[in-house]
Amino acid sequence: MEQVDVVVVGAGVVGLAVARSLALQGREVLVLEREAAIGTGTSSRNSEVIHAGIYYPKGSLKARLCVLGRQMLYAYCAERGVAHRRCGKLIVATSASQQAALPDLVRKAAANGVHDLQILTREQALEMEPALQCLGAVHSPSTGIVDSHGLMLSLQGDLEKAGGMVVLRTGVERLCVTASGLGLRCADGTELLARTVINAAGLGAVQLAQRIDGLAPAAVPPAFWAKGSYFSLEGRSPFQRLIYPAPEPDRHLAGLGVHLTIDLGGQAKFGPDVQWTQSPDDLLVDPRRGDAFYSAVRAYWPALPDGALHPAYAGMRPKISGPDEPAADFHIQGPAAHGVAGLVNLFGIESPGLTSCLAIGEKVAEVVAGSGVR
Repeated sequence: MEQVDVVVVGAGVVGLAVARSLALQGREVLVLEREAAIGTGTSSRNSEVIHAGIYYPKGSLKARLCVLGRQMLYAYCAERGVAHRRCGKLIVATSASQQAALPDLVRKAAANGVHDLQILTREQALEMEPALQCLGAVHSPSTGIVDSHGLMLSLQGDLEKAGGMVVLRTGVERLCVTASGLGLRCADGTELLARTVINAAGLGAVQLAQRIDGLAPAAVPPAFWAKGSYFSLEGRSPFQRLIYPAPEPDRHLAGLGVHLTIDLGGQAKFGPDVQWTQSPDDLLVDPRRGDAFYSAVRAYWPALPDGALHPAYAGMRPKISGPDEPAADFHIQGPAAHGVAGLVNLFGIESPGLTSCLAIGEKVAEVVAGSGVR
């Protein structure tokens, strides 16, 4: 059985960022990815938004790692030449209850370390985006967009320059806790013995943890999947910034509402919605869901023409909380939590995982160092 230092399971943006952090610390890192390319799951099926860190509970990992990760990501993209744009976004209120909640949104963001939000009157919002219909808005100038695939290629390049390696078409079927380390059996029959294993399998992270011989079942959370469909906009976008509906007070945020985002080529799309599903592979977009999109979008853009929305793609959120529960925090579970030396499980790494990826990488490296595994 071949012995390796660190195995990271999953070559999405978080797995690559984690692998990069460990490789830059001098660890020998091998990334195992079951698909034929990097980042084919959640990492390539999202809005590609760099989030400011507004919505998450104070002190949560999502809040702390999003704010830190956003700062790190902008600096990293500028240094490495990864395409991105700090375009800003408007969070728009179209009902009295949403408008009344805007000051609380600004206070929550400030508690998370986001201090650049500005409440706008209707007139100020329309001056920035004349096509809008709203009662008021919050401007977030730190929100942006990024080329997620370009980012992943850059992270992979850093990893390989530091001596690490990504191996594709190599799914991990099972892990076993032994006295000598963590044994891995891959789908192609390869067997490895690792000192450290990072489970960054994204949509399959819970299922992989369930296949770890020696990990207590109580340490593994339940898995839920929330599908999000996107519809592209025919023609030129009337907006220069991202447009998000303000959240309704006292409503769980399974998602952030049907919002408008713009890619780096100027193409606009709407989504994602939230559709709880039984399979992470349920990625077909039902054109009939477009009816609800028209209604949601016209709340803040009444001039949306009939027939202008076209099914684009769907993504999947790897949830560890169910439809009737508050959204769970990121779960970075190290040996102190589950008792297995050398094992770190990453559960529920949904949005803002892309924004937070570099900060998550540093956090996991801290957990590994703190566990004493070298």
